[in-house]
Amino acid sequence: MDNVPYFCGTFLFIGMGYIKQDKPFVVPTTDGKLIEEHVGLASTGNSNISIAHMLAPSGWSEPFQQPAFDEYTLVSKGKKMFEVDGEMIEVSAGESILIKKGSRVRYSNPFSEPCEYWSVCLPAFSIESVNREAE
Repeated sequence: MDNVPYFCGTFLFIGMGYIKQDKPFVVPTTDGKLIEEHVGLASTGNSNISIAHMLAPSGWSEPFQQPAFDEYTLVSKGKKMFEVDGEMIEVSAGESILIKKGSRVRYSNPFSEPCEYWSVCLPAFSIESVNREAE
């Protein structure tokens, strides 16, 4: 494996010093939101961290949840609304927010433009650990 490229799943491995993601896992959704997981349980089997690029359409929202992981979000375009333990927080392009594990949170995009953002979860996002409430 000394500096010899080889393929494994959706990654191109070259040498021992890095892993390059060339085809993120597109998470199936029913709400119009695009989720491209670059690192995490669904894409790489990594349970320590997940990194995902997302695009939330105007009018999108999710039910409340109480995740068992910290979630860092960096908005790159548009705006996203966070309802955290009863407080409404608007995050715009160029801003970031940390939602601490155990917080009751609801994510939405009530704005007229789509919202593009990146999320990093520690440990990795999983459907079992998001603790989503019924709608």
